[in-house]
Amino acid sequence: MLLRQEFSWPRGPRELCAKQVASGDIILNMTQEARELLQKALALPENERAELAGNLISSLDATVDQDVDAAWQQEVVRRLHEVQSGKVETVSWEEVQQKGRTLLHGK
Repeated sequence: MLLRQEFSWPRGPRELCAKQVASGDIILNMTQEARELLQKALALPENERAELAGNLISSLDATVDQDVDAAWQQEVVRRLHEVQSGKVETVSWEEVQQKGRTLLHGK
């Protein structure tokens, strides 16, 4: 679907989604109403899209596995302590994008 000759690396998730919506690649199984709703949602400011996305994802699985939730909470705390202590360093989004481009295109 997305692997085309004219594919260019998106500047962010919104650009990729907008290209997909415009070409119809990701909306094959959606009703007209859902397609229209998606297009309206993509036009929202980033913070509102994030809030909407979080609520939609949360609505998919109402059952919370307490063991999994507790394990993720411990993992988040562990990673935060590693960053705060200097044991690990963060990587900028620009560096992540460049590494992705290099892996995809060998540049």
